[in-house]
Amino acid sequence: MTTEPLTIGRRIRHFRAEAGLTLDALGDAAGAAPSQLSQIENGRREPRLSLLQRIADALGVPLTDLLTEDAPTPRDALEIELERAQRRPLYAALGLPSVKVSQKLPMPVLESLVGLHGELARRESESIATPEQARRANTAVRLGMQARDNHLAEIEEVAEEMVRRAGYEGGALTHRMVTVMAEQLGFELVHVGDLPPTTRTVTDLEHRRIYLPSSSIPGGHGLRSLALQAIAHRVLGHERPATYEAFLGQRNEINYFAAACLMPRFVAGPWLEARKHDRDLAIEDFRDAFGVTHEAAARRFTNLATVVLGIRCHFLRVQEDGSLYRGYENDGFLLRADVTGAIEGQPVCRWFGARSAFTSHDRTTEWYQYTDTPAGTYWCSTQAGATASGDFTVTIGVPFAQSKWFRGRDTTTRRTSTCPDDACCRRPAAADTARWGEAAWPSARMRQHVFGPLPTGAFPGVDQTDVYEFLTRHAPEDAAQG
Repeated sequence: MTTEPLTIGRRIRHFRAEAGLTLDALGDAAGAAPSQLSQIENGRREPRLSLLQRIADALGVPLTDLLTEDAPTPRDALEIELERAQRRPLYAALGLPSVKVSQKLPMPVLESLVGLHGELARRESESIATPEQARRANTAVRLGMQARDNHLAEIEEVAEEMVRRAGYEGGALTHRMVTVMAEQLGFELVHVGDLPPTTRTVTDLEHRRIYLPSSSIPGGHGLRSLALQAIAHRVLGHERPATYEAFLGQRNEINYFAAACLMPRFVAGPWLEARKHDRDLAIEDFRDAFGVTHEAAARRFTNLATVVLGIRCHFLRVQEDGSLYRGYENDGFLLRADVTGAIEGQPVCRWFGARSAFTSHDRTTEWYQYTDTPAGTYWCSTQAGATASGDFTVTIGVPFAQSKWFRGRDTTTRRTSTCPDDACCRRPAAADTARWGEAAWPSARMRQHVFGPLPTGAFPGVDQTDVYEFLTRHAPEDAAQG
Protein backbone atom coordinates (compact mmCIF):
# COMPACT_ATOMS: atom_id res chain seq x y z
CA MET A 1 0.00 0.00 0.00
CA THR A 2 1.23 3.48 -0.81
CA THR A 3 -1.60 5.43 0.84
CA GLU A 4 -0.66 6.92 4.21
CA PRO A 5 -2.17 4.98 7.19
CA LEU A 6 -3.57 8.21 8.60
CA THR A 7 -5.60 8.81 5.43
CA ILE A 8 -6.80 5.19 5.31
CA GLY A 9 -7.91 5.47 8.92
CA ARG A 10 -9.89 8.64 8.30
CA ARG A 11 -11.60 7.09 5.29
CA ILE A 12 -12.61 4.04 7.34
CA ARG A 13 -14.00 6.28 10.07
CA HIS A 14 -15.88 8.35 7.48
CA PHE A 15 -17.59 5.33 5.87
CA ARG A 16 -18.28 3.74 9.28
CA ALA A 17 -20.06 6.91 10.40
CA GLU A 18 -22.05 6.98 7.13
CA ALA A 19 -23.10 3.37 7.73
CA GLY A 20 -24.09 4.14 11.32
CA LEU A 21 -21.79 1.46 12.75
CA THR A 22 -19.95 1.54 16.06
CA LEU A 23 -16.41 0.24 16.42
CA ASP A 24 -17.82 -2.86 18.11
CA ALA A 25 -20.26 -3.52 15.28
CA LEU A 26 -17.61 -3.03 12.58
CA GLY A 27 -15.21 -5.23 14.55
CA ASP A 28 -17.74 -8.05 14.70
CA ALA A 29 -18.43 -7.82 10.96
CA ALA A 30 -14.76 -7.61 9.95
CA GLY A 31 -13.36 -10.02 12.53
CA ALA A 32 -11.19 -7.47 14.32
CA ALA A 33 -11.01 -6.11 17.86
CA PRO A 34 -12.52 -2.63 18.40
CA SER A 35 -9.23 -1.45 19.94
CA GLN A 36 -7.39 -2.56 16.79
CA LEU A 37 -9.84 -0.66 14.60
CA SER A 38 -9.46 2.43 16.79
CA GLN A 39 -5.69 2.39 16.26
CA ILE A 40 -6.20 1.98 12.52
CA GLU A 41 -8.65 4.87 12.34
CA ASN A 42 -6.18 7.12 14.20
CA GLY A 43 -3.36 6.18 11.82
CA ARG A 44 -1.31 4.50 14.53
CA ARG A 45 -1.43 1.06 12.98
CA GLU A 46 -1.17 -0.02 9.36
CA PRO A 47 -3.74 -2.70 8.50
CA ARG A 48 -3.01 -5.75 6.41
CA LEU A 49 -4.58 -5.80 2.99
CA SER A 50 -6.71 -8.84 3.93
CA LEU A 51 -8.16 -6.96 6.94
CA LEU A 52 -8.81 -3.91 4.77
CA GLN A 53 -10.76 -6.07 2.34
CA ARG A 54 -12.93 -7.41 5.18
CA ILE A 55 -13.50 -3.86 6.47
CA ALA A 56 -14.48 -2.69 2.99
CA ASP A 57 -16.93 -5.61 2.66
CA ALA A 58 -18.43 -4.82 6.07
CA LEU A 59 -18.85 -1.15 5.09
CA GLY A 60 -20.29 -2.03 1.69
CA VAL A 61 -17.68 -0.01 -0.28
CA PRO A 62 -15.01 -1.03 -2.83
CA LEU A 63 -11.52 -1.54 -1.42
CA THR A 64 -10.26 1.23 -3.69
CA ASP A 65 -12.43 3.71 -1.78
CA LEU A 66 -10.35 3.03 1.32
CA LEU A 67 -7.01 3.24 -0.50
CA THR A 68 -7.47 6.54 -2.32
CA GLU A 69 -5.06 9.28 -1.21
CA ASP A 70 -7.73 11.99 -0.84
CA ALA A 71 -9.22 12.86 2.54
CA PRO A 72 -12.97 12.07 2.62
CA THR A 73 -14.01 15.57 3.79
CA PRO A 74 -12.40 19.01 4.20
CA ARG A 75 -12.47 18.55 7.98
CA ASP A 76 -10.73 15.19 7.66
CA ALA A 77 -8.07 16.86 5.53
CA LEU A 78 -7.44 19.39 8.32
CA GLU A 79 -7.33 16.65 10.96
CA ILE A 80 -4.83 14.67 8.91
CA GLU A 81 -2.64 17.71 8.42
CA LEU A 82 -2.70 18.53 12.15
CA GLU A 83 -1.78 14.93 13.01
CA ARG A 84 1.10 15.04 10.53
CA ALA A 85 2.35 18.37 11.85
CA GLN A 86 2.34 17.21 15.47
CA ARG A 87 4.38 14.13 14.56
CA ARG A 88 7.13 16.09 12.80
CA PRO A 89 10.52 16.65 14.52
CA LEU A 90 10.04 20.41 14.18
CA TYR A 91 7.09 20.34 16.60
CA ALA A 92 8.62 17.70 18.87
CA ALA A 93 11.66 19.96 19.34
CA LEU A 94 9.41 22.58 20.96
CA GLY A 95 8.58 20.24 23.84
CA LEU A 96 4.87 21.15 23.70
CA PRO A 97 2.01 18.68 24.32
CA SER A 98 0.04 17.41 21.34
CA VAL A 99 -3.58 18.40 20.89
CA LYS A 100 -5.93 15.42 20.73
CA VAL A 101 -7.50 15.42 17.30
CA SER A 102 -11.12 14.36 17.57
CA GLN A 103 -14.59 15.20 16.34
CA LYS A 104 -15.07 17.32 19.47
CA LEU A 105 -12.36 19.79 18.36
CA PRO A 106 -14.18 22.91 17.06
CA MET A 107 -13.61 23.64 13.38
CA PRO A 108 -12.25 27.19 13.96
CA VAL A 109 -9.73 25.82 16.46
CA LEU A 110 -8.71 23.10 14.04
CA GLU A 111 -8.21 25.63 11.24
CA SER A 112 -6.17 27.91 13.52
CA LEU A 113 -3.89 25.09 14.68
CA VAL A 114 -3.22 23.91 11.12
CA GLY A 115 -2.51 27.49 10.07
CA LEU A 116 -0.06 27.98 12.94
CA HIS A 117 1.79 24.78 12.07
CA GLY A 118 2.00 25.90 8.45
CA GLU A 119 3.48 29.23 9.48
CA LEU A 120 5.94 27.48 11.80
CA ALA A 121 7.10 25.27 8.92
CA ARG A 122 7.36 28.26 6.59
CA ARG A 123 9.49 30.24 9.00
CA GLU A 124 11.73 27.26 9.57
CA SER A 125 12.27 26.83 5.81
CA GLU A 126 13.09 30.51 5.48
CA SER A 127 15.41 30.64 8.47
CA ILE A 128 18.95 31.85 7.98
CA ALA A 129 22.19 29.99 7.55
CA THR A 130 24.85 31.58 9.71
CA PRO A 131 28.07 32.56 7.96
CA GLU A 132 29.73 29.57 9.66
CA GLN A 133 27.14 27.14 8.29
CA ALA A 134 27.41 28.66 4.83
CA ARG A 135 31.20 28.46 4.89
CA ARG A 136 31.10 24.83 5.98
CA ALA A 137 28.69 24.04 3.17
CA ASN A 138 30.89 25.82 0.63
CA THR A 139 33.93 23.94 1.92
CA ALA A 140 32.13 20.62 1.51
CA VAL A 141 31.38 21.43 -2.13
CA ARG A 142 34.97 22.57 -2.77
CA LEU A 143 36.51 19.45 -1.22
CA GLY A 144 34.11 17.26 -3.17
CA MET A 145 35.31 18.83 -6.40
CA GLN A 146 38.93 18.56 -5.30
CA ALA A 147 38.48 14.81 -4.81
CA ARG A 148 37.28 14.58 -8.42
CA ASP A 149 40.12 16.73 -9.81
CA ASN A 150 37.50 19.42 -10.47
CA HIS A 151 36.08 17.31 -13.29
CA LEU A 152 32.44 16.19 -13.70
CA ALA A 153 32.40 13.67 -16.53
CA GLU A 154 28.62 13.26 -16.56
CA ILE A 155 28.08 16.99 -17.12
CA GLU A 156 30.78 17.02 -19.80
CA GLU A 157 28.80 14.41 -21.73
CA VAL A 158 25.50 16.28 -21.45
CA ALA A 159 27.12 19.56 -22.50
CA GLU A 160 28.83 17.96 -25.51
CA GLU A 161 25.60 16.38 -26.71
CA MET A 162 23.71 19.68 -26.48
CA VAL A 163 26.27 21.88 -28.23
CA ARG A 164 26.73 19.34 -31.02
CA ARG A 165 22.97 19.27 -31.58
CA ALA A 166 23.03 23.08 -31.76
CA GLY A 167 25.57 22.93 -34.59
CA TYR A 168 28.77 23.74 -32.67
CA GLU A 169 32.02 22.52 -34.21
CA GLY A 170 34.67 24.79 -32.71
CA GLY A 171 35.70 28.29 -31.68
CA ALA A 172 33.36 30.53 -29.73
CA LEU A 173 29.86 29.28 -28.98
CA THR A 174 27.54 31.86 -30.54
CA HIS A 175 24.48 33.48 -29.01
CA ARG A 176 22.42 31.89 -31.76
CA MET A 177 23.61 28.43 -30.76
CA VAL A 178 22.62 29.10 -27.15
CA THR A 179 19.19 30.18 -28.38
CA VAL A 180 18.88 26.94 -30.36
CA MET A 181 19.82 24.94 -27.27
CA ALA A 182 17.02 26.62 -25.34
CA GLU A 183 14.55 26.05 -28.18
CA GLN A 184 15.44 22.36 -28.29
CA LEU A 185 14.28 22.19 -24.67
CA GLY A 186 11.11 24.08 -25.54
CA PHE A 187 12.18 27.40 -23.99
CA GLU A 188 12.32 30.91 -25.38
CA LEU A 189 15.05 33.36 -24.31
CA VAL A 190 13.61 36.78 -23.49
CA HIS A 191 15.80 39.80 -22.68
CA VAL A 192 14.26 42.37 -20.32
CA GLY A 193 15.43 45.45 -18.47
CA ASP A 194 13.49 44.95 -15.24
CA LEU A 195 14.72 41.68 -13.73
CA PRO A 196 14.31 41.60 -9.93
CA PRO A 197 17.53 42.94 -8.36
CA THR A 198 18.14 39.72 -6.39
CA THR A 199 18.13 37.53 -9.52
CA ARG A 200 20.40 36.93 -12.50
CA THR A 201 17.75 35.11 -14.52
CA VAL A 202 14.14 34.04 -14.00
CA THR A 203 12.58 30.97 -15.63
CA ASP A 204 8.82 30.82 -16.25
CA LEU A 205 8.14 27.07 -16.31
CA GLU A 206 4.49 27.52 -17.28
CA HIS A 207 5.10 29.62 -20.38
CA ARG A 208 8.54 28.08 -21.11
CA ARG A 209 10.41 31.38 -21.01
CA ILE A 210 13.87 32.21 -19.65
CA TYR A 211 14.19 35.90 -18.81
CA LEU A 212 17.68 37.39 -19.10
CA PRO A 213 19.06 40.89 -18.55
CA SER A 214 19.45 43.10 -21.60
CA SER A 215 23.22 43.29 -21.11
CA SER A 216 25.98 41.37 -19.36
CA ILE A 217 26.28 41.58 -15.59
CA PRO A 218 29.49 43.24 -14.31
CA GLY A 219 31.97 40.68 -13.05
CA GLY A 220 32.10 38.41 -16.08
CA HIS A 221 28.56 37.03 -16.18
CA GLY A 222 28.05 37.18 -19.95
CA LEU A 223 24.65 36.65 -21.52
CA ARG A 224 25.66 33.29 -23.01
CA SER A 225 26.81 32.04 -19.62
CA LEU A 226 23.68 33.29 -17.84
CA ALA A 227 21.41 31.59 -20.37
CA LEU A 228 23.38 28.34 -20.16
CA GLN A 229 23.19 28.35 -16.36
CA ALA A 230 19.41 28.74 -16.52
CA ILE A 231 19.21 25.95 -19.10
CA ALA A 232 21.38 23.75 -16.87
CA HIS A 233 18.76 23.59 -14.12
CA ARG A 234 16.37 21.98 -16.61
CA VAL A 235 18.93 19.72 -18.29
CA LEU A 236 20.36 18.43 -15.02
CA GLY A 237 16.95 17.79 -13.49
CA HIS A 238 17.42 20.03 -10.47
CA GLU A 239 14.70 20.20 -7.84
CA ARG A 240 14.20 22.93 -5.26
CA PRO A 241 17.20 22.60 -2.91
CA ALA A 242 16.30 21.59 0.64
CA THR A 243 19.59 22.72 2.21
CA TYR A 244 22.11 25.47 1.64
CA GLU A 245 24.72 22.86 0.71
CA ALA A 246 22.34 21.51 -1.95
CA PHE A 247 21.87 25.06 -3.26
CA LEU A 248 25.64 25.56 -3.52
CA GLY A 249 26.00 22.16 -5.17
CA GLN A 250 23.48 23.14 -7.82
CA ARG A 251 25.20 26.48 -8.35
CA ASN A 252 28.48 24.62 -8.87
CA GLU A 253 26.86 22.28 -11.40
CA ILE A 254 25.20 25.00 -13.48
CA ASN A 255 28.46 26.98 -13.60
CA TYR A 256 30.26 23.82 -14.69
CA PHE A 257 27.66 23.10 -17.39
CA ALA A 258 27.95 26.63 -18.78
CA ALA A 259 31.74 26.37 -18.94
CA ALA A 260 31.55 22.92 -20.53
CA CYS A 261 29.29 24.37 -23.26
CA LEU A 262 31.36 27.48 -23.87
CA MET A 263 34.59 25.45 -23.95
CA PRO A 264 33.50 21.88 -24.80
CA ARG A 265 35.94 19.17 -23.87
CA PHE A 266 35.87 17.55 -27.34
CA VAL A 267 37.33 20.79 -28.76
CA ALA A 268 39.08 22.37 -25.75
CA GLY A 269 40.85 19.12 -24.80
CA PRO A 270 42.69 18.65 -28.10
CA TRP A 271 43.37 22.40 -28.26
CA LEU A 272 45.11 22.28 -24.86
CA GLU A 273 46.97 19.06 -25.72
CA ALA A 274 48.39 20.69 -28.85
CA ARG A 275 49.60 23.70 -26.86
CA LYS A 276 51.13 21.41 -24.26
CA HIS A 277 52.95 19.52 -27.02
CA ASP A 278 54.37 22.86 -28.21
CA ARG A 279 55.19 23.84 -24.59
CA ASP A 280 53.12 26.94 -25.12
CA LEU A 281 50.16 26.67 -22.75
CA ALA A 282 48.73 30.12 -21.96
CA ILE A 283 45.43 31.01 -20.34
CA GLU A 284 45.23 34.22 -22.39
CA ASP A 285 45.29 32.19 -25.63
CA PHE A 286 42.73 29.72 -24.26
CA ARG A 287 40.52 32.69 -23.35
CA ASP A 288 40.76 34.25 -26.80
CA ALA A 289 40.25 30.96 -28.67
CA PHE A 290 36.80 30.48 -27.11
CA GLY A 291 35.70 34.09 -26.60
CA VAL A 292 35.31 34.00 -22.81
CA THR A 293 36.64 35.99 -19.86
CA HIS A 294 40.08 35.31 -18.43
CA GLU A 295 38.56 33.98 -15.21
CA ALA A 296 36.22 31.65 -17.08
CA ALA A 297 39.15 30.28 -19.09
CA ALA A 298 41.28 29.82 -15.98
CA ARG A 299 38.54 28.01 -14.09
CA ARG A 300 37.77 25.82 -17.10
CA PHE A 301 41.47 24.98 -17.33
CA THR A 302 41.26 23.45 -13.85
CA ASN A 303 38.42 21.18 -15.07
CA LEU A 304 40.63 19.74 -17.81
CA ALA A 305 44.21 20.14 -16.59
CA THR A 306 44.49 16.97 -14.53
CA VAL A 307 42.10 14.66 -16.42
CA VAL A 308 43.16 15.67 -19.95
CA LEU A 309 46.73 16.99 -19.56
CA GLY A 310 47.92 15.15 -16.46
CA ILE A 311 48.80 18.47 -14.80
CA ARG A 312 47.91 19.28 -11.22
CA CYS A 313 47.30 22.94 -10.56
CA HIS A 314 45.77 25.66 -8.39
CA PHE A 315 43.45 28.57 -9.13
CA LEU A 316 43.09 31.83 -7.18
CA ARG A 317 40.91 34.87 -7.54
CA VAL A 318 42.21 37.52 -5.14
CA GLN A 319 40.62 40.83 -4.24
CA GLU A 320 42.60 44.07 -4.13
CA ASP A 321 42.61 43.92 -0.30
CA GLY A 322 44.61 40.69 -0.53
CA SER A 323 41.77 38.35 0.46
CA LEU A 324 40.93 35.18 -1.42
CA TYR A 325 37.57 35.38 -3.18
CA ARG A 326 37.64 31.92 -4.73
CA GLY A 327 40.22 29.16 -4.84
CA TYR A 328 40.97 25.57 -5.83
CA GLU A 329 44.01 23.31 -5.65
CA ASN A 330 44.92 19.68 -6.15
CA ASP A 331 48.69 20.26 -6.34
CA GLY A 332 49.46 20.70 -2.63
CA PHE A 333 49.61 24.50 -2.82
CA LEU A 334 49.18 25.86 0.71
CA LEU A 335 46.27 28.20 1.40
CA ARG A 336 45.13 29.58 4.72
CA ALA A 337 41.86 28.17 6.07
CA ASP A 338 39.64 29.08 9.02
CA VAL A 339 38.35 26.66 11.67
CA THR A 340 35.53 25.55 9.34
CA GLY A 341 38.02 24.64 6.61
CA ALA A 342 36.92 27.56 4.43
CA ILE A 343 39.60 29.38 2.43
CA GLU A 344 37.37 32.19 1.11
CA GLY A 345 38.08 35.55 2.74
CA GLN A 346 41.45 34.40 4.06
CA PRO A 347 44.51 36.63 3.46
CA VAL A 348 46.78 35.59 0.61
CA CYS A 349 50.53 35.90 1.07
CA ARG A 350 51.77 39.23 -0.22
CA TRP A 351 54.65 37.42 -1.97
CA PHE A 352 52.40 35.23 -4.12
CA GLY A 353 52.09 36.16 -7.80
CA ALA A 354 48.37 36.76 -7.19
CA ARG A 355 49.31 39.85 -5.17
CA SER A 356 52.57 40.79 -6.86
CA ALA A 357 50.61 41.37 -10.06
CA PHE A 358 48.77 44.28 -8.43
CA THR A 359 52.05 46.18 -8.44
CA SER A 360 52.73 45.57 -12.14
CA HIS A 361 52.58 48.69 -14.29
CA ASP A 362 51.53 46.67 -17.33
CA ARG A 363 48.23 44.92 -16.61
CA THR A 364 47.49 44.06 -20.24
CA THR A 365 49.73 40.99 -20.13
CA GLU A 366 50.06 38.11 -17.71
CA TRP A 367 52.43 38.29 -14.74
CA TYR A 368 54.73 35.26 -14.46
CA GLN A 369 56.48 34.28 -11.25
CA TYR A 370 58.14 31.44 -9.37
CA THR A 371 57.44 31.21 -5.64
CA ASP A 372 59.38 29.10 -3.14
CA THR A 373 56.98 27.84 -0.44
CA PRO A 374 57.11 25.31 2.43
CA ALA A 375 55.28 22.89 0.08
CA GLY A 376 57.77 23.35 -2.76
CA THR A 377 58.37 25.73 -5.64
CA TYR A 378 55.46 26.79 -7.82
CA TRP A 379 55.19 28.70 -11.08
CA CYS A 380 52.16 30.87 -11.76
CA SER A 381 50.56 33.07 -14.39
CA THR A 382 48.40 35.97 -13.14
CA GLN A 383 46.11 38.40 -14.95
CA ALA A 384 44.81 41.55 -13.24
CA GLY A 385 41.31 42.84 -13.86
CA ALA A 386 38.85 45.39 -12.54
CA THR A 387 35.15 45.60 -11.71
CA ALA A 388 32.96 48.33 -10.25
CA SER A 389 33.59 46.85 -6.80
CA GLY A 390 37.39 46.91 -7.13
CA ASP A 391 40.46 45.35 -8.72
CA PHE A 392 41.19 41.63 -8.64
CA THR A 393 43.64 39.08 -10.02
CA VAL A 394 43.16 35.62 -11.50
CA THR A 395 45.97 33.10 -11.11
CA ILE A 396 46.74 29.64 -12.46
CA GLY A 397 49.71 27.96 -10.83
CA VAL A 398 51.48 24.60 -11.10
CA PRO A 399 54.36 22.80 -9.37
CA PHE A 400 57.83 23.69 -10.69
CA ALA A 401 58.16 20.42 -12.65
CA GLN A 402 55.00 21.24 -14.64
CA SER A 403 56.04 24.78 -15.57
CA LYS A 404 57.90 23.45 -18.63
CA TRP A 405 54.61 23.23 -20.53
CA PHE A 406 53.71 26.91 -20.11
CA ARG A 407 54.56 30.15 -21.81
CA GLY A 408 56.31 32.43 -19.34
CA ARG A 409 58.36 29.67 -17.73
CA ASP A 410 61.52 31.62 -18.54
CA THR A 411 60.64 34.42 -16.12
CA THR A 412 63.36 35.49 -13.73
CA THR A 413 60.87 36.83 -11.17
CA ARG A 414 61.13 34.77 -8.01
CA ARG A 415 59.72 35.26 -4.51
CA THR A 416 59.92 33.36 -1.24
CA SER A 417 56.92 32.72 1.00
CA THR A 418 56.83 30.95 4.36
CA CYS A 419 53.06 31.38 4.78
CA PRO A 420 51.00 30.29 6.63
CA ASP A 421 53.69 31.36 9.08
CA ASP A 422 52.60 34.83 10.26
CA ALA A 423 56.21 35.96 10.30
CA CYS A 424 56.20 35.80 6.49
CA CYS A 425 53.98 38.76 5.77
CA ARG A 426 51.34 39.10 8.48
CA ARG A 427 53.56 40.24 11.33
CA PRO A 428 54.97 43.76 11.00
CA ALA A 429 58.71 44.31 11.26
CA ALA A 430 59.88 44.99 14.81
CA ALA A 431 61.04 48.50 13.86
CA ASP A 432 57.64 49.33 12.34
CA THR A 433 55.83 48.02 15.41
CA ALA A 434 58.02 50.12 17.69
CA ARG A 435 57.37 53.19 15.55
CA TRP A 436 53.64 52.84 14.93
CA GLY A 437 52.31 50.36 17.47
CA GLU A 438 50.85 53.06 19.72
CA ALA A 439 50.50 55.81 17.12
CA ALA A 440 48.28 54.09 14.54
CA TRP A 441 44.50 53.64 14.79
CA PRO A 442 43.09 52.31 11.50
CA SER A 443 39.36 51.93 10.93
CA ALA A 444 38.65 48.53 9.38
CA ARG A 445 36.39 48.09 6.38
CA MET A 446 33.64 45.57 7.19
CA ARG A 447 33.16 42.70 4.77
CA GLN A 448 29.39 42.50 4.80
CA HIS A 449 29.29 39.21 2.89
CA VAL A 450 31.21 37.54 5.71
CA PHE A 451 28.82 38.60 8.47
CA GLY A 452 25.49 38.86 6.68
CA PRO A 453 22.90 36.13 7.27
CA LEU A 454 22.15 33.87 4.33
CA PRO A 455 18.60 32.63 3.69
CA THR A 456 18.21 28.86 3.46
CA GLY A 457 14.85 28.68 1.72
CA ALA A 458 14.29 27.10 -1.69
CA PHE A 459 16.01 30.02 -3.45
CA PRO A 460 18.55 31.56 -1.02
CA GLY A 461 19.00 35.30 -1.38
CA VAL A 462 16.06 35.74 -3.78
CA ASP A 463 13.15 38.06 -3.02
CA GLN A 464 10.33 35.85 -4.27
CA THR A 465 7.76 38.63 -4.02
CA ASP A 466 9.75 40.58 -6.61
CA VAL A 467 10.01 37.46 -8.78
CA TYR A 468 6.27 36.73 -8.74
CA GLU A 469 5.41 40.35 -9.50
CA PHE A 470 7.91 40.26 -12.37
CA LEU A 471 6.35 37.10 -13.84
CA THR A 472 2.89 38.59 -13.51
CA ARG A 473 4.01 41.60 -15.56
CA HIS A 474 5.56 39.47 -18.28
CA ALA A 475 3.21 36.47 -18.52
CA PRO A 476 2.03 36.24 -22.17
CA GLU A 477 -1.70 36.06 -21.37
CA ASP A 478 -1.46 39.06 -19.04
CA ALA A 479 0.18 41.07 -21.81
CA ALA A 480 -2.54 40.02 -24.24
CA GLN A 481 -5.20 41.22 -21.81
CA GLY A 482 -3.49 44.58 -21.52
